[in-house]
Amino acid sequence: MKNKSEIILAIETSCDETSAAVIQDGNHILSNIVSSQIESHKRFGGVVPEIASRHHVEQMTLIIEEALKEAKVGWKDLSAIAVTEGPGLVGALLVGVHAAKAIAFAHQLPLIGVHHIAGHIYANQLVTELKFPLLALVVSGGHTELVYMETQGQFEIIGETRDDAVGEAYDKVARTLGLPYPGGPHIDRLASMATESIDLPRAWLEENSFDFSFSGLKSAVINVVHNEKQKGNEVNHESVARGFQESVIDVLVTKTRKATEAYPIKQLLLAGGVAANKGLRSALEMQFKNSKVELIIPPLHLCTDNAAMIGAAASIKYQQGQFSDFALNGNPGLDLEEQSIKNKRLS
Repeated sequence: MKNKSEIILAIETSCDETSAAVIQDGNHILSNIVSSQIESHKRFGGVVPEIASRHHVEQMTLIIEEALKEAKVGWKDLSAIAVTEGPGLVGALLVGVHAAKAIAFAHQLPLIGVHHIAGHIYANQLVTELKFPLLALVVSGGHTELVYMETQGQFEIIGETRDDAVGEAYDKVARTLGLPYPGGPHIDRLASMATESIDLPRAWLEENSFDFSFSGLKSAVINVVHNEKQKGNEVNHESVARGFQESVIDVLVTKTRKATEAYPIKQLLLAGGVAANKGLRSALEMQFKNSKVELIIPPLHLCTDNAAMIGAAASIKYQQGQFSDFALNGNPGLDLEEQSIKNKRLS
């Protein structure tokens, strides 16, 4: 393939998906291969880091080869290699980082380390052109954040969870109800089937705060279930799931709406694995139906972890000439805002 376009091979191994993608000009997917490990971790009720790392090692070469084959590109067509630097499971991150470094070294290509959450946000760039300033609601297994972006590559966290992330809360509630891992889809399905809901608390925190807290809600669900069992009553899983989901969505949507009123934004982006939740997607669409703020919700295949989103985020760094050296390492605690500080120095 002979093409002068920017072609980035991206790798994502932050948790339990092994993924490689080829992205053209930051917004066009030539390939996006994802190998999920859900079946391997399901019996443990969550991701086992050592097992995840071993699966990444087994799949890495095959997934990269498949991504290049589907995209119909060779090594000489590539402009750069991008990889998730963090956050994530350190062992899993290391597999992807070392694979990317080896490829970049062997083929003399620029290396780009990408923040995982930046990837989730920029997944929306694969759907439509981003218009700044914008706000991103990030909801995933490990993160719940409101991120304000004044311009390209600038990240300011204006609200975040103080305890459990949304995805964590969903998994813990699902476990309490005896549902399999991952819990989110099962809670979402049960909630849609319910004819009534159990009234559960909302954590609003301080006035004008954009922070979140879901630990108390999780505990409230556990108490409801245990109390019913102690009374010898059968727990209505559907009504519990609906009550839990209504509480989560009410807080997420209300705080997000207030943030859009407090900041002069053009777009609101939904990002992260929990962005696949049908209840949340529907509630946001209803809330912003007649709003001047444009709501962007990515398709389901771009909500969960994938390498295409990493390639989209890497494109911004590529355009700025912001490359990593071969000291790049997996960083499970990588800070999102620190990524934008580097960008400001370039401007």
